[in-house]
Amino acid sequence: MSSADGDAGLLSPGWAGSPAAAATGDTAYLRALLDAEAALTRAQAALGLAPQEAAAAVTEAAGADGFDVAGLALRARSGGNPVIPLVADLTAAVGPGYGPYVHRGATSQDIMDTATMLVAHRTLGLVLADLARTEAALARLAAEHRDSAMPGRTLTQHAVPTTFGLKAAGWRSLVLDARDRLLVVRDSLPAQLGGAAGTLAAFALYGARDTSALTAAYAGELGLRAPLLPWHTLRTPVADLAGALAFTAGALGKIAADVLLLARTEIAEVAEGSGGGSSAMPHKANPVRSTLIAAAARRAPQLAATLYGSMAAEDERPAGAWHAEWEPLRDLLRLTGGAARDAAELAEGLRVDADAMRAHLDLTHGLIVSERLSAELAPVLGRARAKELLTDLARRTYTEGRTLVELLADEPELKDVDVDPSHYTGSAGPLTDRALERR
Repeated sequence: MSSADGDAGLLSPGWAGSPAAAATGDTAYLRALLDAEAALTRAQAALGLAPQEAAAAVTEAAGADGFDVAGLALRARSGGNPVIPLVADLTAAVGPGYGPYVHRGATSQDIMDTATMLVAHRTLGLVLADLARTEAALARLAAEHRDSAMPGRTLTQHAVPTTFGLKAAGWRSLVLDARDRLLVVRDSLPAQLGGAAGTLAAFALYGARDTSALTAAYAGELGLRAPLLPWHTLRTPVADLAGALAFTAGALGKIAADVLLLARTEIAEVAEGSGGGSSAMPHKANPVRSTLIAAAARRAPQLAATLYGSMAAEDERPAGAWHAEWEPLRDLLRLTGGAARDAAELAEGLRVDADAMRAHLDLTHGLIVSERLSAELAPVLGRARAKELLTDLARRTYTEGRTLVELLADEPELKDVDVDPSHYTGSAGPLTDRALERR
């Protein structure tokens, strides 16, 4: 009973098996750490600070699969991070000839921060792919149901009519907002290179006349941005990443919250394409995708808060603040990646019952258009008289069990008033069209 990655996600169905799970696992992190070490030696070789043979030897050794993840984890306790034992193992794997060029001039945080940015960059690409699936499916739903009238609900109660097309277009807008934020963050993720206290002194000692050129070469090897300064205690990259991920989880959580409401048995205006079963009740088809997204949205803000809290990092390299980031950031990447996977499946399989939506417009016996009647009757009857009449009619719909249409028919001057709720959706159609123009 074991997992090669150390965490199979038994208690995490929201991200288990998702692309983000594989991209953030211990094996993936180890790969990023090794990539960071190899890139550093190659960057030094490119600037004549190390032999090309050393770069080839380190890259070859770092590409091997012989590193023991579990052993590294246990040995990390002695120095407080996994880079220290990894450097020892990588140096041994390279051999005595070029082993001294492993990790030369760097500090553990340089490698750990850079690997974290690599993991984030790789994971965000997967998240963005699932967001693209989600927005495409929502665009189709919005176009198909542009004019499908349904009750608008405010403070849990029927308000005025809206359309499902506008609702789906709003969901899509949030997904695109998340996409835009993640793209900006992904393109700004930096490598980390500062040496022991952020001065790059050791690299200059080893012959680097222009340490900024070394930093740029290092970042270029990895496909990351070259930072203006070492950011050991300037945690803007982590904070920006945390904010974008938490926003994405929340944006997807809004979709889930709406679906969970609309999929209730007594509402049943939408349904997940393949609901989950119950261990006790065979008749149930639970909205599992929405449930898991909602769970991710509830957890994400607290994880982001921990990462924001780590910005208060003392000195030139901190004790504890940097270390506190590793697990919540990985959790946040996993949760958001899992939510994006589930959102794509939810949107692509969502079933919409437009007939149920239209039927529910009549639950208040026509009173859902009272706002329209108030506006139309005020010029005819005067505001006070219109309000008095409508208040009385609203009371009578319930006390007499008659619809608003029936009661209006008793008023000669009002019998031709249009009370069809599907005719009172305002600019929902044009707003949907406008939203769908966004790419």
